[in-house]
Amino acid sequence: MKRLLFVCIENAGRSQMAEAFAKAAGFDAKSAGTIPAKTVNPDVMNAMKEVGIDLGSKVPMLLDMNMLSWADAVVTMGCSIESVCPVILLEKMNVKKIAWNIEDPKGKDLKTVRRIRDEIRDKVYLLLKELQ
Repeated sequence: MKRLLFVCIENAGRSQMAEAFAKAAGFDAKSAGTIPAKTVNPDVMNAMKEVGIDLGSKVPMLLDMNMLSWADAVVTMGCSIESVCPVILLEKMNVKKIAWNIEDPKGKDLKTVRRIRDEIRDKVYLLLKELQ
């Protein structure tokens, strides 16, 4: 299992960080959102630069059925609004589903964004270890 899709609502923070960490570890990864923001969260970009990952060229993407069909596993990053959470959509897909309840970095201070970044990094590396 090597194709990982990380999904959050805006694809501006959590899922972008998870995708970047998975790619840095050599996995084929994508990220998307159910209601994508216009840009990646600047605080997330700064926090990722601190660990040597540049998200400057990333653009939030809309989750679509092609992405879901592509993925071997879909990781939801924590949905707070059920009507926009992809979990319901995933129930109909024949794909491994993993749910992480991770705090949204939107509107948080940089110290909190760093903590969220580190939590995501640790979860991604643990998942990748399990998949190898």
